[in-house]
Amino acid sequence: MKQFKWLLLVVVFAMLAAACGNDDADDTTTAAPETTAATTAAPSDDGGTDTTAAPETTAAPTTEPEVSLEGTKVTVFGPEETEAEAGSQQAALNLFAAQTGIEIVYTGARDASDQINAQVAGGNPPDIFVFPQPGKLADFARQGALLPLPDAVLATMNDNHTEAWTAFGNVDGTQFGIPTKADLKSLVWYQPARFAAAGYDIPQTWDELKALTDQIIADGETPWCVGIESGAATGWPFTDWVEEMMLRYYGGDVYDQWVANELKFSDPMVIDVFNEIKALWDIDGAVYAAGGSIASTAFGDNGEPLVNGDCYMHRQASFFSAFFPEGTPAADGSEGAIDVFYFPPVTDEKPVLGAGTLVGAFRDAPEVWAVMEYFATSEYGQNRQSLQALAKGGGGVLSGYLSPATNQDFSVYTPLEQSFLDILATADVVRFDGSDLMPTAVGAGTFWTEGTSFVNGQLTAEEATAAIDASWP
Repeated sequence: MKQFKWLLLVVVFAMLAAACGNDDADDTTTAAPETTAATTAAPSDDGGTDTTAAPETTAAPTTEPEVSLEGTKVTVFGPEETEAEAGSQQAALNLFAAQTGIEIVYTGARDASDQINAQVAGGNPPDIFVFPQPGKLADFARQGALLPLPDAVLATMNDNHTEAWTAFGNVDGTQFGIPTKADLKSLVWYQPARFAAAGYDIPQTWDELKALTDQIIADGETPWCVGIESGAATGWPFTDWVEEMMLRYYGGDVYDQWVANELKFSDPMVIDVFNEIKALWDIDGAVYAAGGSIASTAFGDNGEPLVNGDCYMHRQASFFSAFFPEGTPAADGSEGAIDVFYFPPVTDEKPVLGAGTLVGAFRDAPEVWAVMEYFATSEYGQNRQSLQALAKGGGGVLSGYLSPATNQDFSVYTPLEQSFLDILATADVVRFDGSDLMPTAVGAGTFWTEGTSFVNGQLTAEEATAAIDASWP
């Protein structure tokens, strides 16, 4: 039934997009009026009828090429694989496909970052790849495998994004990537009603967070849900904790030195951060791990335990809202609603850690650049958000998606999501996920693997950080 709903939505949205198209062959551009879908009745999972109002979507402006794109095909590959994420990605691309006649196929895989290495080495990469790490994008760009953006695509991107986000796709002065998703990482997910019932206050400092951890344990409850398993990318949630604490203890300048390898992993400052995190997790009764251990618990499996009351807190990025059970209320004051608080600082400075995805192209063809230009528009972000919110159940439920585009209709986001975007746009100190900026061999390699071995107790912090340093290209 869920597949039927997606198909029905795609058809409705495609029809809307086609209706917005310009049939006048003499015009070079297509207007982008906002259109609201009519209410559509679809069979629900319980066999009844689910009346779902399709959200507003905006037809992306397209420039008709000299050669028709009808019948061409573009493949897009990336790490998003859940029904909500991959489905909304494909549906947003289908809107553009309906306007242009391009067949656009998105494929998602948890280990996409590993698969792309083999695909490029074997000479069969996708036309477009969704990069979760700017460092990997830079690696392929310097190898000559990735293509720089043409002027028209570059202009569209710059019209819709700030330099703060486009900079991560710039490699040695040339633009190779387009930002397509923004994540705010410095968040702790919790249920306000449970905090209130237990008499807990939101911690304002790292010391207060540690004290709250001890108090929850003393009250016979479990403070944290933690899991770092993610297939071939197992370990990255631990690297997020390290990055958060590096920013909080030492500030942006030292963080930059560390990311650039000017400050080694084996420096006592980094070793202290490793040990500080493990000391928190190793407190008896501090962590609920659904998979039996932190390293064997999938990071996405922490949403349901938090909602069910198996733990009180989970530190994870804004996209984590996609992993809560469908229909989970968000920040609406109801008893079971989830909300977030800012991951508290160590000093007076309140830094923000962010991340996101970028798309880059491996094939030079008009249809590929047409799809890349769609990715560069605010319309793509708005359409993707509307569709993913609907996939999660609509009605104010968080979608797990944020677009960094500046010219969107922000009413398609919930108030909580709008606050995420506001934090990202106005924060004084913002740093991108450090492991994503490091060379792939480190940021998507030994930082993950040696970090996991450290969490498992197989290596000391000194041993793990020395191994990471030795792997730096």
